[in-house]
Amino acid sequence: MQVMIDLCVIPLGVGVSVSEYVTACQRVLQEAGLEHQMHAYGTNVEGEWDEVFAAVKRCHEVVHEMGAPRVSTSMRIGTRTDREQSMQDKIDSVEQKLSEA
Repeated sequence: MQVMIDLCVIPLGVGVSVSEYVTACQRVLQEAGLEHQMHAYGTNVEGEWDEVFAAVKRCHEVVHEMGAPRVSTSMRIGTRTDREQSMQDKIDSVEQKLSEA
């Protein structure tokens, strides 16, 4: 099953700056070969359910290995069965409507 998630991994107990941990999670997603798009407060990820959630698990493992004693993650998860849709399809649909106004 294809899934699209909005992922925000937050290491706790590591200080104020978390960019080092965000970078590590981005590398996990790249190595997994998943389509992903970082934004200011998280990352959109799409792919097969098991592959996406294996990468989320790996992000937790990597962040713990980097010394974070706690990791809190929030996700929004979407699936659909009526048709295939990518992250870019969703963006294109809204941008097209904006240009028609």
